[in-house]
Amino acid sequence: MCQMSIILEEKGEQKTLMENVTLLESSENNITVSTMFEEPKVISGAYVKKIDFMGGKVTLAPLGE
Repeated sequence: MCQMSIILEEKGEQKTLMENVTLLESSENNITVSTMFEEPKVISGAYVKKIDFMGGKVTLAPLGE
């Protein structure tokens, strides 16, 4: 099973938002991430900037940046 870390990159700084993510769903202005044992988390106003499959990281950035 592949689990990812969700990183928010803003103004050159990175912050881990969630770990062990098993599902990421993208809509027009929101990204919803879920793990196996926690409630889903909605991240508003962001987009997927980069996915590092080897490193197990998804990097998000604020819309408009």
